[in-house]
Amino acid sequence: MGIKLRLTIMNFLQFAVWGSYLVCIGNFLGRIGLGDYIAWFYVAQGVVSIFMPAVIGAIADKFVQPQRLLGISHLVAAACMLVAVRYGIAATEAAAALTAGGAETIEADIWPIFLPYLFSVAFYMPTLALSNTVAFSILARNGFDTVKDFPPIRVFGTVGFIAAMWFVNFAGFGLGQAAQFTYMQLVVSAAFGIVLGLYAFTLPACPINRAAAAERKSFAQRFGLDAFVLFKQKKMALFFIFSMLLGVSLQITNGFATPYINSFAATSQSWFAENPTLLTSLSQASEALCILLIPFFLGRFGIKKVMLIAMGAWVFRFGFFGIGSTESVGGLVALVASMIVYGVAFDFFNVSGALFVEREASREFQASAQGLFMLMTNGIGASVGTWVAGKVVNHFCAWNADGFFVARPDVAGGWPAVWMIFAGYALAVAVTFALVFKYRHEPARG
Repeated sequence: MGIKLRLTIMNFLQFAVWGSYLVCIGNFLGRIGLGDYIAWFYVAQGVVSIFMPAVIGAIADKFVQPQRLLGISHLVAAACMLVAVRYGIAATEAAAALTAGGAETIEADIWPIFLPYLFSVAFYMPTLALSNTVAFSILARNGFDTVKDFPPIRVFGTVGFIAAMWFVNFAGFGLGQAAQFTYMQLVVSAAFGIVLGLYAFTLPACPINRAAAAERKSFAQRFGLDAFVLFKQKKMALFFIFSMLLGVSLQITNGFATPYINSFAATSQSWFAENPTLLTSLSQASEALCILLIPFFLGRFGIKKVMLIAMGAWVFRFGFFGIGSTESVGGLVALVASMIVYGVAFDFFNVSGALFVEREASREFQASAQGLFMLMTNGIGASVGTWVAGKVVNHFCAWNADGFFVARPDVAGGWPAVWMIFAGYALAVAVTFALVFKYRHEPARG
């Protein structure tokens, strides 16, 4: 089997682990009485993203070969997820008993499921960077051009994510509901993790750079904190602050899109309402396609305008959700449009932002600056944003006894108000960014 094919399989499995539950775990949590805590599960992902990649990266740099650490991390993450499954089964049975007894609301203890889930994502999130390290190392050692040969390999990660989403959307495993609504989505994730964990040990060795490992690094350098010196530059300070503000939007639709779409099944029969994970997968398909447009847009408009386009796309992402529904053709078109613009919202910001950091940060801070960019967006921004979003959603909506996240009868607005609040926030960030961030586009630089 060729090296590139082996790495393609690795990337497919890497993101299939994540795609099995990332956008649909809210559907399961709501049905076992944990709907009010959906945001917590996404905040946990953001919090561990702040420090765990640095910890695991330090181990890979100095003690354990990256491909082996990749395997160990996935096996530990899968084991923790299976512990969460054990308590998920118990919570499912308890919820069924309450429903059969005529209970109007269902409540469950969050900690038995949340704690093992927290440890699982704590070991999974560092593998996103670790799998890249493995791929770059193996490609380089075999004479391949990483710039040319890695992107076609990486795109199969998105394919794996979508394939996992489709699988849990349709597979029922004899439980009467698709895995997207049950604990089986976590089982599927753990199964992919075990396969990848074992598979990683078969990959070619990625020797540790002993010279680099022997280099003494301060605590600040090891955790990328030395890059905070870049805040002394107004341009960089504004960029990182707006990265955090826009990062607020990143996990909102991951956490609440499928429960929202599924809520229409409470009042009408709709194939799309009953298959929200499949409909949401259009977002990932758009992401895979939009990344191909970035070189043209960067060359034509420059980084500031591309980031403004991304911010505008977030406004439309939320706005289309606000007017969308599965109950009419026009409403369904709005939902599909929201999925399409997600690719622009996500890719144009993340990729152009990383390129901005690469071009503006000095060489000595390159790695740390990229880490700081991820910290501000996927760490602080996503964590704070998801927590606040949970407060907003729970103010306007609540889970009913049938397992649907519907509008509260005592609060006006419902889901449309939720999405329009998020759209208004994204618009405010975009307008402020346009006014205060100064960056002159030089066509040769982007």
